[in-house]
Parts: sequence; C-alpha cells; structure tokens
Amino acid sequence: MNDSMLKRVWRVLWSPSSRYSLGALLIAGGAGGILFWGAFNWSLEISNTEKFCISCHEMRSTVYQELTKTVHFQNRTGVRATCPDCHVPREWLPKVIRKVKATNELFHKIIGTIDTPEKFEKQRKKLAENVWKEMKASDSHECRNCHNFRSMDFSKQKQWSAPVHQVAMKEGQTCIDCHKGIAHKLPE
Repeated sequence: MNDSMLKRVWRVLWSPSSRYSLGALLIAGGAGGILFWGAFNWSLEISNTEKFCISCHEMRSTVYQELTKTVHFQNRTGVRATCPDCHVPREWLPKVIRKVKATNELFHKIIGTIDTPEKFEKQRKKLAENVWKEMKASDSHECRNCHNFRSMDFSKQKQWSAPVHQVAMKEGQTCIDCHKGIAHKLPE
C-alpha cells in the first residue's frame, strides 16, 4: 500500500461520504473490536501467570516463599499449584471480575501500602480475610478444581482426615472453613 492510497483510506475513514459511511464504520468498528478483544485477552493471560504474580517483590519475598515450603509447591506426585490456580477462577466471566478487583491491589502497590515486609505483615490479617471471604463465597471453587468431595476415596485418606471430610461434606462446609493457612502462614 503506497503513501497516497493510505492517505485516501484514512480520509475516507475519518470523513466518509454518505456512500462509504456505513461500510467504513463497520470496518473500523470490526477492526477496533478485534484489536481490543485481542489486547484484552492477551493482558488477561499474561497477568494470569505465576511469573506475573511474583514479579512484585511484595509477593515474591513473602507469600511465594511460604508457598515454596508446602505440599502445594512440591510433592511426591509432581502436581503443583501456582498462584492463579488458587486465586483466579478459570471461567472467563469470574476471571474478568477477579482481575477487575485486582486493580485495587495494583493501586496499593503503586501507593506503597505493602511495599516492605513490615508493611505487608501489618496488612496480612486484612488481606487473608479478604481472600477467605472470596473463597467462602465461591464454596472454595478454586480448591475444588483439584480437591472435590465426590472424587475423594475416603478409604485411602489418613485415619483422622476421612471422617472429618465426610462430616464436612454432609454439613456443607467448604475447604477454607478448615484449611486456612494451608499454603501461606496464618496472620497473628
């Protein structure tokens, strides 16, 4: 496409005649929509990785270090949970909602609310309670992607855990009711 043709296309798109108005609008709208959707989806996927999560030193030096010492990080089977596995829904709309809520976390990163280990520890209880509240509201949905009562073989569980899981299932409890602090230390 030469320079003069590009200028003509640009002129048609920005000051279309009545003959080209609808077509130019549809083409521009379609192209804009595709570009927006692609950029939006790309940003969702990039921000849904452990690498992205621990790019903030606040996460890398605190909760990520705690995770590395748990069975969710390293275990006999090699199955490993990453930050998004536990903290971001897999379904598209709930994932978008969670990402919108995460902009509050980015805001607090920018203003320095938790930019030192000391500040993080001061906020740990509030941050943990926010996560627990979300998990309780979703019936620990992210936990259940891997751990589901219906898939449990109680006969292969430890003697003390099988009856507890069976009671929890009957009473409609959710994972977070008993397993707070399973991947990160509990607040004081």
